[in-house]
Amino acid sequence: MKRNWPFPYIIIATGNRNKLEQFRELFLEHLNLDVKGLKDFQDLPGIVEDQDTFEGNAVKKAETIARHLNAPVVSDDSGLVVPALNGEPGVYSARYAGENATDEENNQKLLKQMESVPQEKRQAYYVCVMALAVPGEPTKTVEGTCHGEITREPRGDQGFGYDPLFYVPSLHKTMAELSNQEKFAISHRGKATRLLIEEMKNMYHFS
Repeated sequence: MKRNWPFPYIIIATGNRNKLEQFRELFLEHLNLDVKGLKDFQDLPGIVEDQDTFEGNAVKKAETIARHLNAPVVSDDSGLVVPALNGEPGVYSARYAGENATDEENNQKLLKQMESVPQEKRQAYYVCVMALAVPGEPTKTVEGTCHGEITREPRGDQGFGYDPLFYVPSLHKTMAELSNQEKFAISHRGKATRLLIEEMKNMYHFS
């Protein structure tokens, strides 16, 4: 049974301004709901993303912050999975080349690991798991994926992370060659966000 959304806003567990603006636009448009980010709050607990699944990390982050602020929180964990590398980089996507690795260093390591992988085995997919933690309610998760292939050299200068190496065959472009709008239409994060909004519409009444 649907219930009324119990808060005047929702917190997105990110300090990334671009990501926050994207969420703000979507949540206002579809749920008439105001969005806050982590920078709107002080003295938040540090969270070590030490789980071995995307879902585990997303749930841990959302529940920890929701408990601390006694407010609803959405958090996501995402990364790249390459079956030919036994699922690497996976949950270590952001620190594949080391704890404080740059995107460039992570990309170089991935290219090196993929050097001897033939074209027909260069498939990969992005995963994004989003968790919604509302105090006093079970945590809800949704998952979006986007399938593609790993190129042999970077292409494009949009996006971030592994986007210059992630080729989308249906569009004949890498993720880093797509506009933000094109990317959001097909990306793992775009799919997960749309799923989350639908779930929330099914669960709650929004004023």
